[in-house]
Amino acid sequence: MVEKELCFGFYNTSPLWIKEQFGITQFEFPDITINKHLARPIPERLRIGHKMEYVFEQLLSESKGWQILAKNLLVDRNKERLGELDFIVHNKVEQKNYHIELAYKFYIINPEITEPIHRLMGPNKKDMFFTKLDKLKNKQFPLLFSKELASQLNELRLIPEELKQEVCFKAQLFAPYENNTTSIRPLNKDCIVGNWIRFDDFNTTAFKQYEYYITYKQEWVVKPTLDRRYTSHYETLLEINLRMLKQNAPMLWLKKPDDSIEKLFVVWW
Repeated sequence: MVEKELCFGFYNTSPLWIKEQFGITQFEFPDITINKHLARPIPERLRIGHKMEYVFEQLLSESKGWQILAKNLLVDRNKERLGELDFIVHNKVEQKNYHIELAYKFYIINPEITEPIHRLMGPNKKDMFFTKLDKLKNKQFPLLFSKELASQLNELRLIPEELKQEVCFKAQLFAPYENNTTSIRPLNKDCIVGNWIRFDDFNTTAFKQYEYYITYKQEWVVKPTLDRRYTSHYETLLEINLRMLKQNAPMLWLKKPDDSIEKLFVVWW
């Protein structure tokens, strides 16, 4: 069931931008019948990003128009690891090959920052969108043309200059609580799926009327459901307080009296 939820979550997450922005073209994920997808096992101990690689591979392989030629191509220089390429794929209709870098991110929108692309950061302030962009453009994409990769590409009968380079960059964005008007242009507003709030603001009477489920990290991807153990505001506060001391921002599923559910990050900073 977990694998199926991850596949649903990934497929239904919007791309962070449409077509080309920042000099990078967004990969258009093909349409598949996701309801009929038979999810295959995914190793449990992987981080979310690596689990999403398994999901990407499963779902793209289900499309009749695409073929995966290679994945996780390691690029080494002597004993130094320069990096790796996520996927080399073949479009059967176009008869063209692509180098695809995959990213699946969770960003809060910080309206206190002026520049839109700098507003996006991980809930623990460690993962910044603009640094990921810089890495894609100046490290990941140039790896395709490194001499250290030449023999592997030659085995695949691929010429690097003939590959189109794109990114499959999906993201869930979280706006400040009760303030969804922050501009994120030219990014895709459909990526906004929830809110974030500081701990002191969460620790107020306004939130006592709701029940909460504190998610595991792999559940960040999936659509909230009622089949979890929801707890009171008081019980939730006790657990969140421990997370705050560790500077760890949890994602909650906030359940309202009408059984509607919202995603909410509570941040420590």
